Amino acid sequence: MERERPGYIVVEGPIGVGKTSLAKRLAKSFETDLLLEGADENPFLERFYQDPQSGALPAQLFFLFQRVRQIEAMRQADMFQPVQVADFLMEKDRLFAELTLGAEELKLYEQVYRHVTVDAPVPDLVVYLQAPENVLLKRISRRGIKYERKIDAEYLRNLSEAYSRLFLNYDDAPLLIVNTSGINLVDNDREYEALLEQIYLTKTGKHYFNPLSVAM
Repeated sequence: MERERPGYIVVEGPIGVGKTSLAKRLAKSFETDLLLEGADENPFLERFYQDPQSGALPAQLFFLFQRVRQIEAMRQADMFQPVQVADFLMEKDRLFAELTLGAEELKLYEQVYRHVTVDAPVPDLVVYLQAPENVLLKRISRRGIKYERKIDAEYLRNLSEAYSRLFLNYDDAPLLIVNTSGINLVDNDREYEALLEQIYLTKTGKHYFNPLSVAM
């Protein structure tokens, strides 16, 4: 008998960890729709990396409005079909806001957030990807996006710590935590299939995918 496929899957993690690439591969495996956050559509993102103090608020508000529109479109299109894959949680918007905005800007952001945020669908599974800062920096450098050259190890460290706090007590959905530093989930079929098997098995609680379990 065919195994029951997961429902709504969200892949999350810091910049450069590979969440979008994995989300694309999962969507292909499950032959389902794919929802991506669209960072390349944000006209303020390059300005933010050049000058975080002046660019943070417009970049963050653009992302907020973008994600609200995406969630509304998800609802109108009947999101809850057998499998759906996304590369962002709505909660990440506030995570980035708290990391990048000053105190007064954060107050303004929170006022806007309260007025525009709709209840996002709760995932059936969150796949949280992790990697140390040096690995993230190498991956960011490899993909060669011009405005990302300003990203440094300290920013990535703070971002990774923020994600760790977010998921420390996360219990809205089953959580699968994956250390990607020693594996290649895009190009290595065996490692990807091992993760896919764990995705099928993860129905409740918090679980860890150990790359060492993928036998040579």
